[in-house]
Amino acid sequence: MLWIDDGAVKVFMSELYRTTSTVVVTDSHIVVADPCWLPREVDEIRAHVERERGDRQIVLLFTHSDFDHIIGQGAFPEAIVVASGSFARNSQEERELQVAQIREFDDKYYLKRGYDVGYPETDHAMDGDGAVLELGAARLVCYQAPGHKADSMMTVVEPHGILIMGDYLSDAEFPFIYDDSRAYERTLLKLDAMLERHEIKLFVPGHGSPSTDAGEMRSRRDADLRYIRELRQAVAAGDGAGIERLMADAPFPIGQRGSHEDNAKKIALELAED
Repeated sequence: MLWIDDGAVKVFMSELYRTTSTVVVTDSHIVVADPCWLPREVDEIRAHVERERGDRQIVLLFTHSDFDHIIGQGAFPEAIVVASGSFARNSQEERELQVAQIREFDDKYYLKRGYDVGYPETDHAMDGDGAVLELGAARLVCYQAPGHKADSMMTVVEPHGILIMGDYLSDAEFPFIYDDSRAYERTLLKLDAMLERHEIKLFVPGHGSPSTDAGEMRSRRDADLRYIRELRQAVAAGDGAGIERLMADAPFPIGQRGSHEDNAKKIALELAED
């Protein structure tokens, strides 16, 4: 479904996991971030891009390599691809894992796609914080965002003031920590500096509701930091009840319990390595 329609900016939200795909039309390019999930949803995004395309170059922007975020890449074979340097340097084993998960998902639900699935080949690998890719009168300013995944990246589309977050600051999920909890904290703590550097008019999480409110961004950031820190304290103390209490406010507690338990196991391993 279409979540936001604001002239040059459209945010699509999948029926699955409230996953977002963002399309930004600039003077010379169309930026398409994480086109996903279901075949008809990807087709809807592609149709919108074709209506707006003209002689513009399509740019696929990937926030990270989780299979649900790269699942639509084959629908845009002519696009140039922008992702983090870590995304571009992922091992063949990791690439094959993500593609296998796409195929497993499609087979499970008997889904047919009108394009080949695969791991995106990166044309512009963005390393470091503040790396810039010029796109005519617009530009992408990229920030490394490990924590959820090691190859995660947040990107500001200027001059539109759109911050494409990837899997951070969701109102549909607590932090899902696949990489490292302390790296996740450091990523969240970058946001104040980014808000000072950029005039953010819209931020788009990978799952859940976008917002135009910087206060909402900070509120979600603070809630995520609190979750990670309280979970770490409970795990360190062996406080099973405390770990359980952190599930009380989970947006979708039945479906998300496994992710919470995985977070606790991840943090336990980190503490054991200290």
